[in-house]
Amino acid sequence: MDEPYPHILHHGAVDGVTGSCHELVVDGNNSVLIDCGLFQGAEKSSRGAQAARLDIEFDIRRVRALLLTHCHVDHVGRIPYLLAAGFRGRVYVTEPSALLLPVVLEDALELGSALNPSQVRRILKFLDALITPQAYDSWTTIALPGLGKEALRVRFRRAGHILGSAFIECRIQGESDGGRAVRGQARSESSLRVVFSGDLGGPYTPLLPAPRSPYGTDILVLESTYGDRLHDDRKLRRARLQRLLVRCLRDRGTLLIPAFSIGRTQELLYDLEHLIHRAGSEVLHPGLRWSDLEVLLDSPLAARMTELYRQMHRYWDREAQRRVAAGRHPLAFDQMTVIESHANHLKTVDALRQSPRPAVVIAGSGMCTGGRIINYLKAMLEDPRTDVLFVGYQAAGTPGRIIQEYGPQQGYVHLDGIRYDIRAGVHTLGGYSAHADQQALVHFVKRMRRKPREVRLVHGDLPAKQALRTLLEEVCPGAQILIPSACSASTAPPRGH
Repeated sequence: MDEPYPHILHHGAVDGVTGSCHELVVDGNNSVLIDCGLFQGAEKSSRGAQAARLDIEFDIRRVRALLLTHCHVDHVGRIPYLLAAGFRGRVYVTEPSALLLPVVLEDALELGSALNPSQVRRILKFLDALITPQAYDSWTTIALPGLGKEALRVRFRRAGHILGSAFIECRIQGESDGGRAVRGQARSESSLRVVFSGDLGGPYTPLLPAPRSPYGTDILVLESTYGDRLHDDRKLRRARLQRLLVRCLRDRGTLLIPAFSIGRTQELLYDLEHLIHRAGSEVLHPGLRWSDLEVLLDSPLAARMTELYRQMHRYWDREAQRRVAAGRHPLAFDQMTVIESHANHLKTVDALRQSPRPAVVIAGSGMCTGGRIINYLKAMLEDPRTDVLFVGYQAAGTPGRIIQEYGPQQGYVHLDGIRYDIRAGVHTLGGYSAHADQQALVHFVKRMRRKPREVRLVHGDLPAKQALRTLLEEVCPGAQILIPSACSASTAPPRGH
């Protein structure tokens, strides 16, 4: 028996935290995708899509548009493969994301595909014609053939995760709203509202305003990455970072921080600038002042993203705006050096390996699945003077997860097929995650004036989903709190407003 319309299909991020891709099916001939991301580590879709198998494995003939919550590769990385599968609809993004998206995909294609530069340029040019930037908080209509003019309206709301991030409100209108009724939807009903959270930021994320809950929704598709954990508050997190810097650098060692190019890198730079600015010439260790601490940003993509962050400072929060007004440069300070070329990157790795000096290195990728951080790890992971600091989620099967789990046990990790013993110190600062923690996720739902009748928990490991479900059952009594499997459909009927 066919599912009633509308319903939701999940094509990714249901058995883990990567590969986000959800399909809102309005009727038998029309649907929209929310995100189309890469799978990373050991994660894959129910039909086998994974890091080494990127083809789109679901039918896209009815997909009319792609809505993007933000520009992390686990949410946008499969877009080139969606285009190769024949997708020709509009790509709706926030205005900041419209600028970030081509940069992210260019980097992903250059590093993770066999395409030559001219092929990459052709893909990006084709995509550019489809991108449709959206202002925050403004409703827009998605054209659905055979249905009323305003059968589907959407708007992007600030999510506070990274620059340009949004949760997306979708309103499917029925007959009483003045449009032709969606097939399978009762004529007497009004509209159905569905909210896709994307990735939500916490309430005190540096640089960005915190997300504000929508008034209400019928169905909520909610991320659950940290559904079973709480983060350090911002003040404590900064204090822990300071203590870790003192401890790691007193032996003039190097602190390696694998970080995603968008979001965490900029947050780290923001806090490092604050610590250095506040301390001034204060002695960090005998013969070493805070102002002597070198911060190396060794990631071409992160450097480009940091520059875009600076250009779009109008989207920053009030605190960051005040720092700029005071003449400070939170993302471009004197102790910060950007490593541009690959040749300079290799020289830097070799120099730090042979003659360690007090330095912080921020490099991608955040889960150590590739990028320049790998060369640093190969050169320095077996040196006890080195420390590795994880500031973001490490998916199962990634080198980052292995180092995080087995480093404290003096274990080992394979990088490019070679075994490396972990002699470096290994640390985790969960408070730097760009994701909301358990409390923030619960508050996002709790602060809705009209609670959802159905919540679908995605983008999280099973224990996180189960813990969050228990709490949400108290917040939304009588609602269905579901942990969907891949391609499982929502069947909750619409209700009037």
